[in-house]
Amino acid sequence: MLLSPKELKVLTLAALGYSDKEIALQLKIKYGTVRNHIDRAVLKLNARNKTNAILIYKLLNKNWLEEYYETYCNSLDCRKLLSKSL
Repeated sequence: MLLSPKELKVLTLAALGYSDKEIALQLKIKYGTVRNHIDRAVLKLNARNKTNAILIYKLLNKNWLEEYYETYCNSLDCRKLLSKSL
């Protein structure tokens, strides 16, 4: 099943290290809505939890986070989340 644009956006921000509360503030939505998007993404990807959903989506879409960084951050380390060994 495909993720909705909002589910993908929430999952992307979670993968980038944002907390659920930070995601809510960033997207100007309620915390409960963030949780709903994450829960639906977990179900659609047949994952165990949010972290597992992120890993599954990354395996299915190899350039997912790299494309996001290049499009929105112009750097693969804009939040200093990636190790220098990558």
